[in-house]
Amino acid sequence: MTDSTFPWLTAMVVLPVVGALAVWALPAGVRRHARHVGLAVSLLVLALGVGALLQFDTGAAATHQLADLVPWIPAFGVSWALAVDGVGLSLVLLSVVLVPLVLLAAWREHPDDAAGRPGPGTATAEAATVTSATTAPVVDGTRIRTYVALVLLLEAFMVAIFAARDVFLFYVLFEAMLIPVYFMIGMFGGLQRRYAAVKFLLFSLAGGLVMLVGVIALYLQGPGGEQGFLVDTLVGAEMSTWTERLIFLSFFLAFAIKAPMWPVHTWLPDAAEQAPAGTSALLVGVLDKVGTFGMLTLCLPLFPEASRWAAPVIIVLAVVSVLYGALLAIGQADLMRLIAYTSVSHFGFIVLGIFAFSSVSIQGASFYMVNHGLSTGALFLLAGFLVARRGSQRIADFGGLQKVVPVLAGTFLVAGLSALSLPGLSTFVSEFLVLVGTFTRHPAAAIVATTGVVLAALYVLLTYQRVFTGPTRPELVATRDLSTREKWVVGPLLAAMLVLGFYPAPALDLFREPAGQSLEDVGVQDSQPTVSTVSPAETGDHDGSDQ
Repeated sequence: MTDSTFPWLTAMVVLPVVGALAVWALPAGVRRHARHVGLAVSLLVLALGVGALLQFDTGAAATHQLADLVPWIPAFGVSWALAVDGVGLSLVLLSVVLVPLVLLAAWREHPDDAAGRPGPGTATAEAATVTSATTAPVVDGTRIRTYVALVLLLEAFMVAIFAARDVFLFYVLFEAMLIPVYFMIGMFGGLQRRYAAVKFLLFSLAGGLVMLVGVIALYLQGPGGEQGFLVDTLVGAEMSTWTERLIFLSFFLAFAIKAPMWPVHTWLPDAAEQAPAGTSALLVGVLDKVGTFGMLTLCLPLFPEASRWAAPVIIVLAVVSVLYGALLAIGQADLMRLIAYTSVSHFGFIVLGIFAFSSVSIQGASFYMVNHGLSTGALFLLAGFLVARRGSQRIADFGGLQKVVPVLAGTFLVAGLSALSLPGLSTFVSEFLVLVGTFTRHPAAAIVATTGVVLAALYVLLTYQRVFTGPTRPELVATRDLSTREKWVVGPLLAAMLVLGFYPAPALDLFREPAGQSLEDVGVQDSQPTVSTVSPAETGDHDGSDQ
């Protein structure tokens, strides 16, 4: 790990925690300003993220840089160890970009008299008219203060877990970030919010407890000492074949639940359906990346033999996830559940790229994590704007909105086209790399997974058709288009998709060397797409004299 003179990563963790405490401590008379304080803090964290990016040496992206290493519990070998390679830095930046946009999107949400969002099918024409009015929220600010504080606390956990280089610290953060998400769903979600929050918590805790057994077993296999839980210390630890495989499975199960992969994905559609749109954007756009990030940065280097051993089965599960998520997305009647199932499909592509063990596929999977966060975050936020106007999440309650809200329709279409990996948008690059890299080693899996691309076109375009085209429903004629604030929410995400779609080279520079390092860690020789070359002697064309 390369040390830094300024603790960039620690500052990006501490600042949102301090901001959350400050927001929570606001006196009753000024709690309505919690949004302003939270947005200001999140923008400061974003500025720190930009500073960290400028300090990062992209020429050595496989090296963990900007390191902060402080003994935490030396008697147990636990350290406060933060550092990022290119993959970790990209996910930290994704986190700090999305948080201020989520806070801005929730500017008029969560008034103090709210008892939860309307559930699917509860809208009326009167409710749609009321929600379309630009009225200020109820003044006391207690609920919005709580929501903003939870978002800032979650931001701190997200930055820390993508930078954690101590396995025990990673586990603590893995479990701790469940707390703000649980309350963000359970306090601010829809009519079935408590059920969804408890289901999310139980699935995550089950995976975390299994992982804890693996964390302890891994430490016992290592050299121990005051830095016994450091990833760099544990890499190469000697253990028997079956011990390594069992510990690998304990980590992988927790990461598969978090990702989520089929068949341990069932908590996600319920959580996405009931959570506020901003919470879903963070949950699916960022937090679920902890699963695939853990597979890439912990499972492969710590358990190389077990990773190779399990790869064939994991590839099959990944392909099933691609197809299963896409097929179920097509049949959804709820807008938020549809987006959740598309993510199950997309995470299948990411896992496929990781365990195909090609530098191209791993590079694509790493880039896919960022691009999925951009496109899915935009989709959830735009869907939230739609739900706020209509008072319903049922797709059948919409229709003909393109004529009434052309900007909202256009931005939703761009985000949807990104989700189906249209050329020119960033997701296309990452999905193409995953499929090409996978084809070099597992052509059958790549061919079957390509079916997911066709299914993606169906669920995106059919949804757009049902929501925005056709005759306008009478109760939607007065629906307002995106406000200036809402344009500022989705504008940066759409701009990032376009820029990275046409010029992905700077982003890919962050992933190229880490991909090669991952193959070296797992002990697999790279498999590159090759172009067949034939010499003139083999073709009979020596110098043209035979003609």
